[in-house]
Formats: sequence, C-alpha cells, structure tokens
Amino acid sequence: MSSSVIARTRFSVLDRSRTRAGRPPAEALRDTVALARRAEALGYHRFWVSEHHGVPGVAGSAPTVLAAAVAAATRTIRVGTGGVMLPNHRPLVVAEQFGVLEALFPGRIDMGLGRSVGFTDGVRRALGRDKEDAEDFAAQLGELLGWFEGTSPTGVHARPAEGLRVPPFVLAMGEGARIAARAGLPMVIGDLRHREKMLRGIDRYRTEFRPSSWASAPYVVVSGTIAVAGTEAQARRLLVPEAWSMAYSRTHGTFPPLAPTEETEARAMTAKERDLYESGLAGHIAGTAEQVAHELETVLKESGADEVLVTTSAYDRTALLDSYRRLAGLFAPGR
Repeated sequence: MSSSVIARTRFSVLDRSRTRAGRPPAEALRDTVALARRAEALGYHRFWVSEHHGVPGVAGSAPTVLAAAVAAATRTIRVGTGGVMLPNHRPLVVAEQFGVLEALFPGRIDMGLGRSVGFTDGVRRALGRDKEDAEDFAAQLGELLGWFEGTSPTGVHARPAEGLRVPPFVLAMGEGARIAARAGLPMVIGDLRHREKMLRGIDRYRTEFRPSSWASAPYVVVSGTIAVAGTEAQARRLLVPEAWSMAYSRTHGTFPPLAPTEETEARAMTAKERDLYESGLAGHIAGTAEQVAHELETVLKESGADEVLVTTSAYDRTALLDSYRRLAGLFAPGR
C-alpha cells in the first residue's frame, strides 16, 4: 500500500501532552514518554514536545525538561521541541538548555522554535510578555543562533552550547515562513486543513530562502492531524475529543482536557458550538490506511515536503497508538 513518495518521506510525531478528563496531568506527561518509545519502535524520525502555559488541557509547560525525559527513555529517535516559544525566554537561557540536552544526548536533539506569546492576556502578564514581543522574533532568533556560534557581542559565552550544532527549525505562523527563509533555516508549516494557505507559505519560503551555515537548501516539514483506523468512521471518532476541546475554547475562552468521544457525541451544543465543532472535525487526513495513503500522496506531491510532523491528540490512547501503528505501515512496512 506504500507509495514511493510516502516511502521516501520522513514521518515524525509532535505530542502536546494533552490531559484527559478525570485523569491527573502527570499521567499525560508519562503518556508522552511512553508514546515516544512506541514511535521509536515504529520507525518515526523525530519526537517533539510543545510549550503551553496556564492551559488546563495541556500538561506540557516545560518542553526542554520533557525533552530530556523523552531522550533518556529512548535510544535512536531524534528528540526536540515543537516548539520553544522564543519570545517567552531569554535567548541565552534557551541556548544553555539546548546545549545541555545536546551534551547529554549528542546528535539526537532538535531545536524547534516558535513566536507565539501566551494563550491569554493573564498568561502573558504572568510571563512578563505582551503580544508585541512576537514582533522581535527574527532578532531573538539571530541572537539565539549567535550563542551557538560564539558571536555574541556581549563577550559572554553560552556553556555548553557554544560550538555545538543543534539543528534549528522555525515554526511558520504568519511571517514565520519569511523569517525562516531569510535566516536560512528549516521550516515547519501547518496545518494540513488549510492547504492553499500552506502551499503559499511553502512557495514564499522556497523563493526567499537564503542558504546559511545551518542549512544549504530549503527543508519543509508539513504538520497536521492524521488519524488512521480500520474504518473511516473509527478514524473520525478519534478526532472528536480534540474538535470539541477547540470548539469549547472558542466559545468559553478555556481550553479543556479531552473528554471521551461518547460523552461529546451525546452532548447538547449551541448552534455556534456545533458549527465550531463540525469545523474542527473537517479537513484533517483521516480514514483507512488506503484513504490516508491516497491523501498523503496528494499533499506530498503538491507541497514537495521533506517530512510530515503528525500532531494527533486523542482521549483513547489505545486507538491513538493503533493509528500511529497503521500510519507507520505506510512509510515503514514490516516495522
């Protein structure tokens, strides 16, 4: 069932450590580490973790700390962040953290970097940041890379980061594609639901790319939700908890833990909630292995992407693991 375009593409995992209703946040972190071990066994290329602050539905607030736990629990898979939100931190501290990771797990660490600041005004105040801090992302990125290259004008040296090579990736949101291109860095762009916008961003990135010491040519990672199951209906049900969580956040201002699919399907929703919920279910790559393979071929041919970063979250962990297993059967049959 695997095609040549799928077989030559790298597949990786981003896990957001989503909490589940009625279960402690600590379990979500342990689930992330367990999923990383499974992803490694299945042949995935990278395993990344995310950064969220003050979000009830996400336990992953300290990505470099969680990445250390993931790297310690695995042996070969690349480990990184998707991403560290650079405007929230001093670049020196970020360089030091990734320098420590690379020193402990040489040749396996990735540095995925984003430009978002805080989920709410309250979180931004708690972080001592505001929305305008995201506008300095390109300068912050340059400063961060300078710590690894030993070019800081301060005369200070980042230990143990200086001289190490930790591959940087830019999470492209809005201006991110242009920033990645001008810095000569690999780019992660999503999501798969907004295909035309994604393809425009990729075209802009390739057109404006300037080779750097970090990357001699453009490198495109497309990200999004992919669900694979025995039937199309089963794959769609895997998406239900996240779709409702997104709809709830848009109508109540709070991003909740994932609830069981059965509970959500029986829920009475307002018209606005229903519209947002149905929209949240639409546009993802979901279905049987054959259906998903067909859709992936289309995406990869249209985008020319080098890698796919799968970002699926689900309440049912057994079904989620099965989805990742079925997907791996497309790019690494026999694993």
